[in-house]
Amino acid sequence: MAGQPIVNGLSVDVEDWFQVGAFENVIDRGDWDGLALRVEDNVARILDLFAEAGVKATFFTLGWVAQRNGGLMRRIVEGGHELASHGFDHARVFTFDRGQFAEDIVRARKILEDASGQAVTGYRAPSFSIDARTPWAHAELAEQGYRYSSSVAPVAHDHYGWREAPRFAFRPVAGADMVEIPVTTAILGGRRVAAGGGGFFRVLPYGFSRWAIRQVNRREGRPAVFYFHPWEIDPEQPRVAGAPIKSRLRHYTNLARMAPKLRELVHEFAWGRMDEIASREAQAAVPLAA
Repeated sequence: MAGQPIVNGLSVDVEDWFQVGAFENVIDRGDWDGLALRVEDNVARILDLFAEAGVKATFFTLGWVAQRNGGLMRRIVEGGHELASHGFDHARVFTFDRGQFAEDIVRARKILEDASGQAVTGYRAPSFSIDARTPWAHAELAEQGYRYSSSVAPVAHDHYGWREAPRFAFRPVAGADMVEIPVTTAILGGRRVAAGGGGFFRVLPYGFSRWAIRQVNRREGRPAVFYFHPWEIDPEQPRVAGAPIKSRLRHYTNLARMAPKLRELVHEFAWGRMDEIASREAQAAVPLAA
């Protein structure tokens, strides 16, 4: 309907404070069960924030987290939100071969579906790690029946990025219905810049994100895709002293400011689940160039 605001994709990458890429070389996976679990309380706060704003979202959740928090998975879906896969334990896709990737997403999906009682049809790669190195990843997702992926960051970044990928919805596998919905970028000075949330939203002034979302909605006529993590609203989380200073700066900057900024964001724009965005964007999705 004319005059109605564009509904943007709101998503949460559900992982705990010790499972992030910034600490993957200083916290061993074998030690995870001995660390303080804070994700349940943080997600509960996010669910309350979304309920207050009357918005629905997609929770891309690690199988490892779902395995230990079944009640939380049920609360997510009972609140009308989508539960989707973030893989099992945050291993980046480019660290797998195709067979290992297939095992990872099968394992995570079963855990999520058993915990929630709902089908899982969406996937987001840890650290947006589907890129030019993993041409088989989208094919495997399509073969396993996923409706959509939101696993590509179409920018250059020191930890991730597929700079040549389309900025908006595309069909990565010829003959398959599955669509890829990249995380949002904006155009600044003729260059693509990351503008889809996470650390960029937490560190930069709120006005930058407002400008970027408005650019995508008004100039491009497309939905923005925004993401963040539960640990980003948790300034009391443990500090990892052994991590490189760059990683610590990225991880801990402005944690106390994140929740108020999120509250402003979810009230200012229209938001919805990623599966709904994928359904609407399917008609506009372009084939991935060979």
